[in-house]
Amino acid sequence: MSQGDIRLKRAYDAPANNDGKRILVDGMWPRGVKKEEADIDEWLKELAPSKELRQWFDHDADKWEEFQQRYKKELKNSPDAMKQLREHHKNGRITLVFAAKDEQHNNAVALKRLLQGNG
Repeated sequence: MSQGDIRLKRAYDAPANNDGKRILVDGMWPRGVKKEEADIDEWLKELAPSKELRQWFDHDADKWEEFQQRYKKELKNSPDAMKQLREHHKNGRITLVFAAKDEQHNNAVALKRLLQGNG
C-alpha cells in the first residue's frame, strides 16, 4: 500500500472534506478553538516538543535546523505515538494540525519532514 500525502493546517483554519485524518500534534489544545469545530480525529500530545525545547526555539528561524535535530531526538521517547502516526500516514492522507502562527517553522513541519524521510 502506498503512503498517503501529508498536509499541514493551522487549527484556526476551517477543516476541509479532503483533509483526510486530522491529527493535532500540539501538547495543548489551541486557544479559542472549539473541539466540535476543529474536527480532530486524533490528538497525539506525545508528539509535541517539550516545554523546554519550545521555549528555547521560540519560532526563531535562525534556530530552525537545530530545533529539528533536538526535536527528532525527543521523538525517540515517544515510539508508540510515532508508530501510530506512521500507520495513519500509510493508510492515506493525513493533515497535521498545529496552532503556531509561523507556518514554516513549527513541529508539524518537522514531523512531516521526518515522515517523508527528510528529517
